[in-house]
Amino acid sequence: MIAYFDSSALVKMLVSEEESAATLALASSVEQVATVAISRAEVAAALAQAARVGRLGRAAALGAHRRFLRDRPDLIEVPVDAALIARAEQLVWDHELRAYDAVQLAAALSLQAALQGKVVLASFDRRLLQAGARAGLEVWPTRLLPTSPPPSR
Repeated sequence: MIAYFDSSALVKMLVSEEESAATLALASSVEQVATVAISRAEVAAALAQAARVGRLGRAAALGAHRRFLRDRPDLIEVPVDAALIARAEQLVWDHELRAYDAVQLAAALSLQAALQGKVVLASFDRRLLQAGARAGLEVWPTRLLPTSPPPSR
């Protein structure tokens, strides 16, 4: 099984915070972890923001970013191309997503279609998880989903 990690899940692998241990356990339990190319910028932005607001020291944030860059070749990286952007554009309307969340979802769906196998979407963004579940992905962690089924679109 392949796990698709959005940037929120990738950051949990780099910085010790709530859910980091569970996220690392998921990553080690799957064949491979995938993400989309824009996650590079999103991870860097999240780490820089954590340093700016004092959640992380600048040295710790830079160290986490270096670890991400070092380990990045181990990830399947879904490229951003015109077809992916067109799919994301439609997902914005279908699932009321922000632009980069729609790109993340489009990448996970494209990966699942290309592999013709199960892909688990790992994210700590409730709206993205809900959209992923509605779009046919297995999602993790399921505790972030509402208890009642999401409305069909």
